[in-house]
Amino acid sequence: MEQTTVRETVQRLWADEVLPSLSGLVEIPALSQAFDADWAANGHLAAAVRHVREWITARDLPGAKIDVVEVDGRSPVLLVDVPATPGAEDRGTVLLYGHLDKQPPVGGWGDGLGPWTPVVRDGRLYGRGSADDGYAGYAATAALEAVHAAGGAHARSVILLETGEESGSPDLPRYLEHLADRLGRVTFVVCLDSGGNDYERLWLTTSLRGLAQVHVTVRVLAAAAHSGLASGVVPSSFRVLRQLLDRIEDAATGAIKLAELNVDIPGNRRSEAAATVSVAPGAISGSFPLMPGMTPVSDDELELLLNQSWRPTLSVIGGAGFPEPANAGNVLRSSTTLALSFRLPPTADSAAALAAVEKALTTDVPYGAAVELSGVEAADGWNAPDAAPWLSAALEQVSEEVFGAPWRSVGLGGSIPFMGLLGEKYPEAQFLVTGALGPDSNAHVPDEWLHLAQARRLTEAVAHMLDAHARG
Repeated sequence: MEQTTVRETVQRLWADEVLPSLSGLVEIPALSQAFDADWAANGHLAAAVRHVREWITARDLPGAKIDVVEVDGRSPVLLVDVPATPGAEDRGTVLLYGHLDKQPPVGGWGDGLGPWTPVVRDGRLYGRGSADDGYAGYAATAALEAVHAAGGAHARSVILLETGEESGSPDLPRYLEHLADRLGRVTFVVCLDSGGNDYERLWLTTSLRGLAQVHVTVRVLAAAAHSGLASGVVPSSFRVLRQLLDRIEDAATGAIKLAELNVDIPGNRRSEAAATVSVAPGAISGSFPLMPGMTPVSDDELELLLNQSWRPTLSVIGGAGFPEPANAGNVLRSSTTLALSFRLPPTADSAAALAAVEKALTTDVPYGAAVELSGVEAADGWNAPDAAPWLSAALEQVSEEVFGAPWRSVGLGGSIPFMGLLGEKYPEAQFLVTGALGPDSNAHVPDEWLHLAQARRLTEAVAHMLDAHARG
């Protein structure tokens, strides 16, 4: 496929068509359902779907069928079905994935910036959902257009944009079941909801951690009591909960003690991690705004990367039962609730891990305190299959022609539930999990921004990958 035409087409589309519409998408406060209980009534998710649907409908995709799919009152899915070019009809279905829902706005945005205010500055598009990952549907569409403009080929291609990813994709299993016949034989999956450690090369995500979450409440009293009278007689609910957590996590090292949450790290993933560290030294330890004098948990960059991608961790992400310090009286509180978030190795069994956590929290509880569990959730991770020869060759091609730097792979510490679902449903499919996010793109936090040049290069790369897949 002719490279110059691909590049010129992508650059023109991004400048004239994609950026204006993507900026409009940023303006829509399309909070994911976990952050907007009235999402259906508020209509922001539907507005995001409508906005992108109208843009794609106006594009030049021969034979494309565009549908909004809604099942059982679940948040909608936008489906774009583009028939194969002549000669590529037997190559199965390419599934190009992204999402249109967003994280909450949160406060603390920089001067002149805001979650729903698109701002282009220094080659970056600022705004919530710009990089995570509102651009994905646009990039997939532009890549298909570039294939046609350059006389390339592509198999039947289906763009699937969901609206629940930031809530853990709770509706996706039902949609995959509902759409199974329409999707057909998926042989190649392209996911643009990821990223890498710099903006100089193509980064492949080769593994994703799973997750387990639970809200645990320890109750010691039917009603709160004066701390001067009750302390020393009634144990603190926080102390009981701390003892329970000590069964799960080594407080000194952060290591998770439960066998069900640990796996042996595959040799190829260790080698990949070492290669990643060699081309982007300091990318892991330097990714986060540590306080002055604060150090990461290790001074070994390779160990940090393995911790982030292949080892289980526990984060306490919320709590209840605590008054604000200014309002705290001398009271022994009746209960403490903590929201526990476990990141699991890609190949760990999330159901078994969750069961082990539940057992540790509810068995032989100190002093016979009452323990209640709620908010329980689990999802498996994902480990990519080995690349087929056509994919390996295409990766080398785009590294040289598009990026001018060798591609690298990395395990991602976060979760994309869709990948685990697809890996299980389509075990023979090849996967290209990548994206424009970098270590400082601020996904989920203030000042989220999209690296526009990297997004354009990714669009070019996807066009070449589609052509390579069609030709086998």
